[in-house]
Amino acid sequence: MKRRTFLQGTLGILAGSALLNAEDKAKSVTLQEVAMGMKVLPEVQIYTAGKIHTMDPTRPSAEAIAVQGDRILAVGKLKELQKALQDQPYRIDRRFEDKVIVPGFIAQHVHPFLGALSMESTIISIEDWALPSGYVKKAEGHEEYIARIKEALAKLDKEDPEKKKPLFTWGFHQTFHGALNRGVLDQVEKKRPIFVWHRSCHEFILNSGAMELSGITEQFISTLRKEAQAMCSYKDGHFWEQGLFGVLGKLSPYVATPDQFRHGLRTFADYMHMQGITAASEPGGVLSKPMTEIINDVLGDASTPFRFYFLPDGKTLAEKYIKGDLIGETEKLLSWGKGKCSYQPKQVKLFADGAIYSQLMKLRAGYTDGHKGEWMMEPNLYAAAFRKYWEAGYMIVTHVTGDGGLDMMLENLEINMRRTPRYDHRTTAVHFGVAQPDQIERIKRLGAIVSANPYYVTALADNYAQHGMSPERVKRMVPLGDVKKAGIHFSLHSDMPMAPAQPLFLIDCAVNRISTSGKVSAPEQCIDRMAALRGVTWEGAYSWRMEDQFGSIEPGKLANLTILEEDPLTVDQRKIKDIKVWGTIVEGDILPVKHKQKEGTSVARNTAFPGQPLKAAELEETLKTVPGNHTGHNGCVCSLNRKFAAAMVKGMDESSSL
Repeated sequence: MKRRTFLQGTLGILAGSALLNAEDKAKSVTLQEVAMGMKVLPEVQIYTAGKIHTMDPTRPSAEAIAVQGDRILAVGKLKELQKALQDQPYRIDRRFEDKVIVPGFIAQHVHPFLGALSMESTIISIEDWALPSGYVKKAEGHEEYIARIKEALAKLDKEDPEKKKPLFTWGFHQTFHGALNRGVLDQVEKKRPIFVWHRSCHEFILNSGAMELSGITEQFISTLRKEAQAMCSYKDGHFWEQGLFGVLGKLSPYVATPDQFRHGLRTFADYMHMQGITAASEPGGVLSKPMTEIINDVLGDASTPFRFYFLPDGKTLAEKYIKGDLIGETEKLLSWGKGKCSYQPKQVKLFADGAIYSQLMKLRAGYTDGHKGEWMMEPNLYAAAFRKYWEAGYMIVTHVTGDGGLDMMLENLEINMRRTPRYDHRTTAVHFGVAQPDQIERIKRLGAIVSANPYYVTALADNYAQHGMSPERVKRMVPLGDVKKAGIHFSLHSDMPMAPAQPLFLIDCAVNRISTSGKVSAPEQCIDRMAALRGVTWEGAYSWRMEDQFGSIEPGKLANLTILEEDPLTVDQRKIKDIKVWGTIVEGDILPVKHKQKEGTSVARNTAFPGQPLKAAELEETLKTVPGNHTGHNGCVCSLNRKFAAAMVKGMDESSSL
């Protein structure tokens, strides 16, 4: 019997079944006594709305939702719910009757560590950011970018006329903002330290004041490995990839202090709530227990307006334990969660090719300028780890950006399917930057699923059609139209801060595929609104194996709802991203959003939050056991998580606490 049938029509009688089962205490129970028992049942909340999109194909829309505690009791027409409840007390809440209710939005893939740090900066980026502190407009072109730097400096001058406090800014990208180096920054301000964090999170550019403050000298650079030295420019104050990792210990005291991190996590939580998110996940996060405890301490708190899940970083684990007890070491992480934070059982993240923002994804046909992509996990290590996790029954999620990387993932999946067939394994291609028709057919045949970042098209399609990839090949970026036609499960994610963690914005990107020029990139790859809405609700839950808990508005599931001011299925198609979020209901709790729409340029910084103190020495000791990626290119935000965490600890004074 379906839950809906169970709850509708017979709800009243069955609600008293606990009385009828107590035959050892009373041989018979009258109908009157059952009715009396109804009076002690708890009060039910019924929410009505202008529209309710359930994502349940058997009942796609409804008038009302009945909620008992943290669960959905019934869904349907208001009169149906009232009749089913019979004598059970209920209250009708009509505050949403001019609004739209959808299942609680799911942030399938975000990075709180890097998100927190970027939000602690002065954001001057290639896109608009709606933050808890206000609305930050994008900077278009070199002149506007420099003007925004000057504006931020002017504000600091009022607070700190001696020019000791550094300016830390995130979001610069040379193809959008023009050339930037130490000389250009010095022309703007030479004394006050300026730290510019690249939009990709893989580069820093410093002015002379920042070079002096951080103690980065030519002599220090000469002590780095040759590979790192090659990615440092003392003259330009530019440090990228391995060069950046080489100087992170010098930078961390000024861009990643413990107070900033804690405050940034609070801002991150507020930001996620503003977007209507009720559940989020970080696949392959920081593999450090002390750093996880800091995140637990903030995001795991009972006041956090969403639940947060981690997936183990199988790359780091495999680097250390591939010849040992890989599965046992992975399962130890299940105890690391706390409060509203937890690790997902029997799930793991591996890595194929490099980052799309760095154009280091592996492409079958290579790049038009002749450069090559890189592997994040060497193929032999990837294959060995994939097999161990597969045979242990794990759901394997793989960071994959190029079609060459996707080939490696699918080849390993096919080999293991033939060796040890599994049903409903949900092997996931995460990011899905470039894919070919034959690969989509293979994904379908092998039973894999996709977690796609549609923002790649919006941000990068025009630029990549001119640099590194031809216009024809750019059309194969995030081909969700083909994925949908093939009937493959797919969800949408942001990889925050690689894209704004705004589900409505991701829907907009997937539906419209509008590039920076304002043109539609490969219109045949656009998807319909319902599919995109499912991509940030039910499909997100499906990608975590949690579709039985949330993702749709159905009886028995958690009462996780997002309340919108307009309907994403009927509003002007190019205004989906502009829909305001009224708030959320998370496990039965009503949580309105406090909007701040005035334009601003930064988030308040350096505010300490209470929590369990952790000494820097304790962090240092634990991080010694975290294997790093000391050779080759990282190309991933997850590696940056680990590197920044280690560098932050090294830059801390032993007497400071978190």
